[in-house]
Amino acid sequence: MSGDVADAPGGADRADRADRGVDPRDVDAVSRQLGRPARGVVAVAHRCPCDLPDVVETAPRLDDGTPFPTTYYLTCPRAVAAVSTLEASGLMREMTQRLRQDADLAARYRAAHEDYLRRRDVLGDVPEIEGVSAGGMPARVKCLHVLVAHALAAGPGTNPLGDEALAALEERGLGHWWGAGPCVSPAAST
Repeated sequence: MSGDVADAPGGADRADRADRGVDPRDVDAVSRQLGRPARGVVAVAHRCPCDLPDVVETAPRLDDGTPFPTTYYLTCPRAVAAVSTLEASGLMREMTQRLRQDADLAARYRAAHEDYLRRRDVLGDVPEIEGVSAGGMPARVKCLHVLVAHALAAGPGTNPLGDEALAALEERGLGHWWGAGPCVSPAAST
């Protein structure tokens, strides 16, 4: 997920983001988490227990006109690293295989895809990405970062494989990415 278009340089200025209801301190924190200016942030979708954003909701069309299907974007570098460990373990391949064999899981994953599309549609209509969610949904698992971000943003029971990835993080001792304190220093009040 890191390196996607949403975290490339450029985008709306602070005042524009504030007009959309995003606290500039949160945008600052996300930019520091990403190591570059955040783009398209419309809301903090989930907060880490350290009170910093760890998932942001991103506009389906960035300010420069680029279509962007990744509505829920995992921003905390420690969370990203933990999920990357799961990806490197082959978990995505195992999950994709299970989708082919388990009709109930496949139906719940398709429902997660539909939920993702509904939530993005509220943010705007972008014909170029119509019907395309993220993370490989609904037929495969391509990016656990997106599935975890969706699960954190939407809550338990919405994305079954995102929930499974969060449980796998717990099982492997990686589920408390905030345990060492905030990943970046909180921004000073403006």
